[in-house]
Amino acid sequence: MRKVLCVEPVIFIYLFTSSLTSPLVQQFIYRRLWEEDYNSTFVSNSSATYCTQNKSSLAYIKQKGVQEKASILNTQLDLTGAVPSLVVAFVIVANGDRQGRKRSLVLPSVGALIANICLTAISHFSLSLSILFAVAFITGLFGSMATFLGGGFAFIADVCHDEKQKTTRIAVVDLIFGVVSGLAGLSSGYFLRAVGFAWTFVTASLLHVVNIIYITFFLEDTVGITEFQLEAPASCKELLRETFSGVYMLFKTAPYKKRILIILLLFTFMTYLFTVIGGTSLFTLYELDEPLCWNEVYIGYGAAAFASISLTSFLGVCLFSKCLKDIYIVFIGIFSYVGGMIMAAFAKTTLLMFLVRVPSLLCFMPLPILRSMLSKVVLASEQGAVFACIACLEVVTGTVSLSVFNILYAATVAWFSGFSFLLSAAICLIPLAVLCWLLCTSWNGEDLALLAPEEVSSIESTDS
Repeated sequence: MRKVLCVEPVIFIYLFTSSLTSPLVQQFIYRRLWEEDYNSTFVSNSSATYCTQNKSSLAYIKQKGVQEKASILNTQLDLTGAVPSLVVAFVIVANGDRQGRKRSLVLPSVGALIANICLTAISHFSLSLSILFAVAFITGLFGSMATFLGGGFAFIADVCHDEKQKTTRIAVVDLIFGVVSGLAGLSSGYFLRAVGFAWTFVTASLLHVVNIIYITFFLEDTVGITEFQLEAPASCKELLRETFSGVYMLFKTAPYKKRILIILLLFTFMTYLFTVIGGTSLFTLYELDEPLCWNEVYIGYGAAAFASISLTSFLGVCLFSKCLKDIYIVFIGIFSYVGGMIMAAFAKTTLLMFLVRVPSLLCFMPLPILRSMLSKVVLASEQGAVFACIACLEVVTGTVSLSVFNILYAATVAWFSGFSFLLSAAICLIPLAVLCWLLCTSWNGEDLALLAPEEVSSIESTDS
């Protein structure tokens, strides 16, 4: 059977199913907690909701209690799956050069299939929500999203020998991520209203089965078995040493100025990612609460509108990169995010909440640009190490951000539900301050990347 090297369909299906089920899990938790508190069946349609705006009523107090419980439970589930996911992602993706890329793709798909089967059983048989902790842990053991995306990008890097082609295909995957998230978010409300939670999770399970079949039987690996056998390490200790040595040597052998620049750029990337993930993750709970009181269809519309920002940010990168330096593009993107979060904090009508997406149109630009800046600082032989650092930071930062912002939202929702959005905007002052300092000191990563290590050392000696 002739196999193919096209991994984009696999990425499309996996991202679609993940984006389809993620908001539904939040809504499922919210409804179950609501039914337990009210001791009645949750009803949601265009004319009736369990969303009370009378602050003096008992229902309003219970409503805020459900918001707090749902936020805390989501935090606990995120932490349960994040720890095993971090370890598995680093080991599997880092050793893909010897063990092949398909393992990074098929393991998360199997984990997602198991998770969706369990979610089907929990929703259909009204099982305890505590089972979700086991589901989150099992999904993490199979690598989850971090392992899948790491393997997908590595696969594309292997099959692209031209730098321009590689950049284009990676950019296309980023675009797929945004478009698919919007498409899945838009359809999730209609799925839920038409067939309910259980059958939606069944649909996601079937899509994962299709993915696993495609990866196993139709996708050709970029690393051959014989190559792995020849280069396999002698022991597990050697395997771990080779896994971590690349990142260690990146910082140990780099000149001082280059090392500081890498650390500052990684810190900027991490702090901005922290604010973006934390702030945007609260949108579903915020929209379910008063005074918006959105139903599942409106939440789908909102997710689609926010995901379209990926397209506008992609177009913004293409446009601004022709006339501006990278650092100025990052500035524009951060200010775009700050404007959107401030507006979201005071959005009390459906129209205003949808308009929040307008000032946020370019908020995703800093993430690919900061990756590009880091890539330009290091040598060609150090690319794998720096992107391994980025992957690990994404997992850790995402987990901590979700935990912090969910706990913060639970603590502040009773007196000002928009406080978390304002804090997210305020934290952006940190990456802005770092970038201003880099700009004032004229540390240009592009210039350093063009020099050999000994030349950089010579320049640094002269400067000192």
